[in-house]
Amino acid sequence: MAQGENSSGRRYRASRRSFVRGLGTAGVVLPALTALPRWGFAEDTTAAYASASIDWKQFAGQTITLAGAIHPWSHAIAPLLPEFTRLTGITVDADFQLETTFMSALPIRLARGSSTPDVFMFTIYGQGISAGWLEPLNHYYSQRSLTDLGWYDENDLLKTARAFPLWSDGERYAIPITSEAMTLFINKDALAARNLPVPQTFEELLATAKAVKTSEMSGIAMRAQASFNSCPPALGFVFSYGGAMVKDNKAAFASPEAIAAVEMYGQILSQAGPFGAGSYEWYHVLDDFLQGRTAMAIDSSNFATDISNPAKSRVAGHAGYATFPHLPGRAPVPFMSHWQACINSKSRNKRAAFLFLLWATSKPTSLQTAAAGLATTRVSAWSSEGFKTAFGAEAAEAALTNLQNADVDRAKAILFHPQSKLILDAFMIGVNEVVNGAKSAKDAMTGAAEQANAAIRG
Repeated sequence: MAQGENSSGRRYRASRRSFVRGLGTAGVVLPALTALPRWGFAEDTTAAYASASIDWKQFAGQTITLAGAIHPWSHAIAPLLPEFTRLTGITVDADFQLETTFMSALPIRLARGSSTPDVFMFTIYGQGISAGWLEPLNHYYSQRSLTDLGWYDENDLLKTARAFPLWSDGERYAIPITSEAMTLFINKDALAARNLPVPQTFEELLATAKAVKTSEMSGIAMRAQASFNSCPPALGFVFSYGGAMVKDNKAAFASPEAIAAVEMYGQILSQAGPFGAGSYEWYHVLDDFLQGRTAMAIDSSNFATDISNPAKSRVAGHAGYATFPHLPGRAPVPFMSHWQACINSKSRNKRAAFLFLLWATSKPTSLQTAAAGLATTRVSAWSSEGFKTAFGAEAAEAALTNLQNADVDRAKAILFHPQSKLILDAFMIGVNEVVNGAKSAKDAMTGAAEQANAAIRG
């Protein structure tokens, strides 16, 4: 159910109580809420870090390189890097690129054995772990000179953030830095003009998108580019139809459930999507929604920060946020993920790099990034007034509901697969063919699964 709607479609105002209850139903350890830190941003946060039993200056003089995508996390963390340098004496050289550029170049660089970047944003965990690119982190957590677990307080992390980095052997190769789930964005004025409620099911989504489409506004925008980076919305369709991406180490998206899901995805975009929908990546989706060129969109909950910002968004005053669609009688299963940050296994500054990640994901830092609108991994940050002001209470409620409804295991099954990129590339080539009308969903998914299984076999 969308935040701001009850079962009868009547409006209600999100309260702090319902917001905190949402954190609980997302699997959060509630006792952490009873002792939330009260650091104000007008105050010097030095005391918050000084209370940790960590020698923050132990690597003073070192320089670490940080690489990542242009993303809400990079926008939120970049202004705080001078603060980290003042605290630790460690210089951070940051390089943030367009996501598609970054994700294409990074594996090549790591495969060549480069010692830089020291720290990087990452998503293709299975490939990175199996290739030996990622530094195992468990032993860093156990080093008393480096980590104060009582101060860091892992119980303050969302349950999904605690579970997501764990590999099958219990080792951690990454630290989550954001929390996001596929969310339905609504231009309320566009739907109100035709007296339409927020769609709940996939059939309602199709009908609503077709009804509100005009010559100047598409009914809905979603990613459909033939690249693994465009997969998140389509994965939510597959999961919500009862399908999976991999099963018994084989591509599973030629199943009847996945075919039906992709067929619906193709119908929605071909009948109500924007012109050239097959070329859309996330930034096209976001820009269309910000500019009022689409009535609805499905993509990352992190879009809310830009959508609610009047300086960036023409629809800030009439944007709505809702839960992912579902089949009648079944719960929605949106794709969720945590962008994670990893340490290069070839880095020459691993301990300094870990100290950076500890700082970047700590409570005081997370409160500051949350105040910039970042959906962090911490309960204390999600429940802070700064986050609710920047992100919006309705958007946060919808994001938490979608996180709650997501299936972490199904998401990890594909993201942690050693051939995840090749599998997802094959899948999205098939989705793109359906959206463009080149193939039926059955033919496209059958061919895509064959291609993916060939990649799995090597």
